[in-house]
Amino acid sequence: MTIFLSGGSKNGKSTLGERAARALAGEGPLWYVATMIPHDEEDRARIRRHRQDREGCGFQTLEQGWDLSGCLAGRCGTFLVDSVTALLANEMFRPDGSFDPDAPHRVRADLLRFAAGAEHAVFVCDFIFSDAGRYDGYTEAYRRGLADIGKALAAYCDTVAETCGGNYILCKGAMPW
Repeated sequence: MTIFLSGGSKNGKSTLGERAARALAGEGPLWYVATMIPHDEEDRARIRRHRQDREGCGFQTLEQGWDLSGCLAGRCGTFLVDSVTALLANEMFRPDGSFDPDAPHRVRADLLRFAAGAEHAVFVCDFIFSDAGRYDGYTEAYRRGLADIGKALAAYCDTVAETCGGNYILCKGAMPW
């Protein structure tokens, strides 16, 4: 089974993703694919909070900020990918300061291969499209790329839900509980 979860920042996506992944895994292997590469203290604090939140839940963490397909090599079970948002940012805005406009196409293809190759997968993605702000070309390219990836995952996945205020709205399929 595959699940796509979208929602605003700090609206319960990770918590819901962890719950869904645990339900899917049963007694099987449970992997937390952490995609955020920390750049400042706020990022590091967020990572610490996420680790504390899932402590004792049975997850084995895979730090994978690039090339998601590498996580599947020799592994089976249920994978929680948190987050698609960070994965795309890592690929588009390179550590050397360069910008890769082709990253959304590559990341979308990689995520769909990952979804097809995993026994179960849960994908967490931020919804960053509700504001009316005008952004520079790089940010707009990132937003368009993330929207394209989100549409592709929503079409592919068995279950799609949006989180808001700690609750979720089911858009497609059913939760595994």
